[in-house]
Amino acid sequence: MLTLEKAKELLDTTTTEEHLFLHAKNVMAAMGGLAVHFGEDKEYWMAIGYLHDYDYEKYPEEHLKHTEEPLKAAGVSDEDIRAILAHGYGDLNDIEPVSNLEKSLFAVDELTGIIQAAARMRPAGITDMEISSFMKKFKDKKFAAKCDRELIKRGCEMLGMEVKDVASICIEAMKEYADELGLGAK
Repeated sequence: MLTLEKAKELLDTTTTEEHLFLHAKNVMAAMGGLAVHFGEDKEYWMAIGYLHDYDYEKYPEEHLKHTEEPLKAAGVSDEDIRAILAHGYGDLNDIEPVSNLEKSLFAVDELTGIIQAAARMRPAGITDMEISSFMKKFKDKKFAAKCDRELIKRGCEMLGMEVKDVASICIEAMKEYADELGLGAK
């Protein structure tokens, strides 16, 4: 089972750009919140979230095509690799998310981008963000326009949850890491 320490070690071997580490931390925090929600192993889910874009910096046009073999060689289990690969379902591959872990990663990858952008606009960052203010930003397609809302909705549907409920869990989980995510009060 992948540990957070091992995930950080592995991502350090392929990633140098600060914004990609920040995205990894955002997804890590959100995945921790969803693990708690589903009664699963929080650190394990956080590790999967942290490592999910393992090959992105080196291969942005071939994302997830250079993940499986190097992670296998590093001793990462097939189950863990599958969870990472499944976040590219429909767009980058045909590995359908089936477990709550896989479905959660699929949903929060893009969702955390909108949460991050919305929190940055607030004087107190994410620390006092309410779901109602987030949902206004979510519904505004011009805000954080590069984040694929249809993908987020599909992920939430896979989980049998509403976007506002998944986002609420993610926001609360990300509040724990507000300073590390650069989302504390200014």
